[in-house]
Parts: sequence; structure tokens; C-alpha cells
Amino acid sequence: MAKLYFTYSAMNAGKSAILLQAAHNYHERGMAVMLWTSHHHGSGPHANQGKIESRIGLDAPARLYRPGQDLFAAIMSEIDGGELHAVMLDEAQFLTRAQVRQLARVCDDLEIPVLCYGLRTDFKGELFEGSGELLALADDLREVRTLCHCGRKATMNLRQTSTGEAVTGGDQVAVEKDVYVSLCRRHWREAMADDTPDFLDPAGSDAG
Repeated sequence: MAKLYFTYSAMNAGKSAILLQAAHNYHERGMAVMLWTSHHHGSGPHANQGKIESRIGLDAPARLYRPGQDLFAAIMSEIDGGELHAVMLDEAQFLTRAQVRQLARVCDDLEIPVLCYGLRTDFKGELFEGSGELLALADDLREVRTLCHCGRKATMNLRQTSTGEAVTGGDQVAVEKDVYVSLCRRHWREAMADDTPDFLDPAGSDAG
């Protein structure tokens, strides 16, 4: 039975490099792999071609997925009678819940393994929609570890301005607009000034 995999981590842990290495291993064995990444990383005149890039210089072209797109149907049409051995998807946190379920169908109905790579939480410590659904549905969960500056395992993502100030509000997605730093929970809390009422009770509820 083909499986749905979710490999997650904080920022800058090397997820894209792991994906590209896995794709290379498939190619070396003459096996066909379909690569996808988020439309946030599109390029070209019609932004229909993306690229998966790693910090160590590896890259590969990839198809782009967008909100509302039926990934099951898209993968079916791309196969077009040819053999496909795996689907690999970067920036999986940007998937919708429906798209995660479509990828699960690729595993269950087409018997093609799907390997998703992405962040677990955003800079506010909240689950991305796609990540939350993957944590619920994936057959295999894998964590890639990276370190905070203190030496502890980094599990949180801090968004900073170009001047190094922590960003505590705003849109969940801000690709290439700010700088992201991976921190352990303790140092992320300190950077986010978690002694404020809004941080301690983000819903604004009355505990009394």
C-alpha cells in the first residue's frame, strides 16, 4: 500500500535538500517522480513553472499548486498513461485541507506514494492548514531537526524585519518579505514577548 508521508521541521532545517536528494535517488534507478511546490515560488511570464531550491545550492523544476486546484485530477492528467513512481511536494504547509485529502486519494486509489515536506507551524506558533491536515492523515510523520542558537532543538519559526525586530502580527504568509529564524520554544517566547495578555490568551477569552 502506498503511503502519505509528511516530513516537517522549523525553518532552515534542510527539508528541500532532503526532497531533492530523494528525487535524485528515484531518478538514478530510472523511476519517474513528479515534483510540486507552492505557487508562492512561481516564475516565468505566466508563473506556471516553479523551482524547488535548497540553501546548499540544489534545485529542480517543479509544477506549481494553487489554492482550489484539484491535485488528484492534476496528477491523473499528468500521468497520461505513463508510469509514475512517486509524487514529492515542497512547501506543503500551504496546501488546503481538501488538497491533502486529494493527495491521500493518490496514495489509496492510484497506489502512488506521496512525500510532503513543509513547516508545521507559522511565526505565531499556529498550525498551517495543510500541516494540520497532514498531521491528521499522513501514514508516516518524520521530523527534521535543526538547532536554536542556544544549542537546543529548534521547533519554532520567528519572523523578523530586516532590522532584526520580531514580527508578532500580520498575514500568515509573507514569502521573501521578512527574515525567518529557527528557535527553541523558550527563546521564541522571549522574542515574542509572551508576557502580554494577547499572547497568553490569543482568543481574548475571559478565564474567569
